[in-house]
Amino acid sequence: MPSNTDTLVTVFGGSGFLGRHVVRALAKRDYRVRVGVRRPELAGYLQTPGRVGQIHAVQANLRYPDSVAAAMRGSQVAINLVGVLSQSGAQTFDAVMAKGAETVAKAAADAGAQLVHVSAIGADAKSLSAYARAKAAGETAVFAAVPSATVLRPSVMFGPEDEFANRFAALARMSPVLPLIGGGETRMQPAYVGDVATAVADAVDGKTKAGAVYELGGPEVLSMREIMQIILRVTERERPLVSLPFGLARFKAMFLQFAPGALKLTPDQVELLKVDNVVSDAAKAAGLTLEGLGITPDSMEAVVPQYLWRFRKTGQFAPKGA
Repeated sequence: MPSNTDTLVTVFGGSGFLGRHVVRALAKRDYRVRVGVRRPELAGYLQTPGRVGQIHAVQANLRYPDSVAAAMRGSQVAINLVGVLSQSGAQTFDAVMAKGAETVAKAAADAGAQLVHVSAIGADAKSLSAYARAKAAGETAVFAAVPSATVLRPSVMFGPEDEFANRFAALARMSPVLPLIGGGETRMQPAYVGDVATAVADAVDGKTKAGAVYELGGPEVLSMREIMQIILRVTERERPLVSLPFGLARFKAMFLQFAPGALKLTPDQVELLKVDNVVSDAAKAAGLTLEGLGITPDSMEAVVPQYLWRFRKTGQFAPKGA
């Protein structure tokens, strides 16, 4: 029986938030890992979880098919994690998550490689959100090129380097109030990034069904109001939660889309918040979930205190409440 050391896995987007956890999970399972990134000279930190020579980065840009084909050369598995939360210059939703996904899928098909594609819960060709439409278009292109591909749709992810819990904790540190877009009633099922990375590695191991779409959510369905309350409790800050109607939020986003850091909010993100981001009943019934893969998901309250402590007034030296 061949060892995992005989298998070369090319990970596109491996230097991102989810990517570094996927690379680590694959290295632990003894796969050889090639990471396709736009700037390999900035991805040296990815090598530390592996043995000498086990992980290396190469230049690849999904907008340039030749670079993707070169990165796939000799690989038995392709993983596409590339995505953007907002558009900038040539890095548009369509270019990266629709046409880019198609480029990776065609390169995998040409190489005869297995393909694991990470999309998102909420991918919908009929959505008013350009992000959701691009994710759906990417899935369609993936299955057209590689019908046996595995597609994983995580809900919003949290973890040490996230742009979710960290973002709202940073906002609570600088703002006297926290806005609840649409009243904070939108429901989410936050998934720990480490659990999603384990699911990706399981797919590489062949534990997922060919041609299936998995929906990956955490153990709890929470409203945005409840998520904000968890973050405030962990960071030990008191901030009023102020409801912000969708119409007003969209108007503000026309200006805030140019803001830096935690203040940034785009009209498309407002549109996404109009729809719940949870695992469907159909996915649960078919076992196409984290639990269906035998993974017990971690909750936000179990994980976020491990990294949000830095947003407390005195950081790690904040006195514990009675």
